[in-house]
Amino acid sequence: MRPSSSPSDGLFAGILARGPVPAAVADDAWLRAMLDTEAALAAASAEAGVIPADAGAAIVAACAALAPDPAALGRAAAAHATPVVPLVAAIRDAVPEAARAHVHTGATSQDVLDTATMLVTRRALAALLSDVEGAAAAAADLAKAHRDTPMAGRTLLQQAVPTTFGLTAAGWLAGLDAAATDLHSFAPTAQLGGAAGTLAGLGPAGPAVLAGFAARLGLAAPELPWHTERSRIGRLAGALGVTAGALGKPARDVTLLAQSEVGEVEEGAPGGSSAMPHKHNPVAAVSTLAATAQAPGLVATLLASAVQEHQRGAGSWQAEWQPLRSLLVAVGSAAAWSRACLGGLVVHADVMRANLDRAGLRSERGATDPVGSAGHFVDRALAYHSARRDDG
Repeated sequence: MRPSSSPSDGLFAGILARGPVPAAVADDAWLRAMLDTEAALAAASAEAGVIPADAGAAIVAACAALAPDPAALGRAAAAHATPVVPLVAAIRDAVPEAARAHVHTGATSQDVLDTATMLVTRRALAALLSDVEGAAAAAADLAKAHRDTPMAGRTLLQQAVPTTFGLTAAGWLAGLDAAATDLHSFAPTAQLGGAAGTLAGLGPAGPAVLAGFAARLGLAAPELPWHTERSRIGRLAGALGVTAGALGKPARDVTLLAQSEVGEVEEGAPGGSSAMPHKHNPVAAVSTLAATAQAPGLVATLLASAVQEHQRGAGSWQAEWQPLRSLLVAVGSAAAWSRACLGGLVVHADVMRANLDRAGLRSERGATDPVGSAGHFVDRALAYHSARRDDG
């Protein structure tokens, strides 16, 4: 039996690799991004006159046609601490002899892999954000529909004073909107600096090649190479970690509100137990939590990798690769599950009211309105959500 190398396959993938993100960060997607990077470098270099036009065209054509085996490339990478070296060798083997010396001109392995990382991240974030936005839209629908539905507020897991389910859902919405805003603001940026970040290998045309290279890939051009200045990776990790928290919050609330002793919500999808057929488990919420629980450790690893040596990190750069992919998969899976959870949530307003009555919480001493300005805050959250979507 052959083990799977893709995060979208395997025994646990149905739970922990849900949605479109795993395919966007799979080995073949990463490899294609690396080839696209080499092709863009060749085309930009040819346009700037750094390499012959026919060599540039041959390299672009070879990169489009190549489909190396990721596993074989990974094995070859062990000798170089980077998969770019064997990939460049494969490109050279695929082009005419006259073009071979012009493959990878002026670049270093980190230029290719960092730029490919940005391409992969851009595609993964687009897929992830679609599900975050879907979860936010579902939360907005719940907030609007239950703006004035009273329920028991709970602090320290004990019933406190009344609130509304609309305000609870508006809180979910606010977190998801904030996370989406942060992710939208991330600007994937090209990397091209050459051996020591000076573009010396491209001569005087270096800045022009960099501009053309970034433009061809649809990436931002950096102010300077960021080989060992890893704030971009840190910001991305932080934004993904915050998104995990925003997705986990409603999932945690749903698992608590769906308890048999509470019974105020339930998921619309079936969630049976192998041993207890009477149960209706909140599977989507549970799976969301399983995915988000992985995020803090992955974020910590990426932040710990930010301290890198001189002009090239010695191990700390390599340490980023798997955690970043795993973080995108975990948060993407959580987003897909959260969208399913909130989109199919069944709200039992009658049970919420009965629980209030049972606890004697229908009114708050000294207040004419037991839920205060809950509706006002719901309206504000909905207005911000609507404005953000219009601006987006």
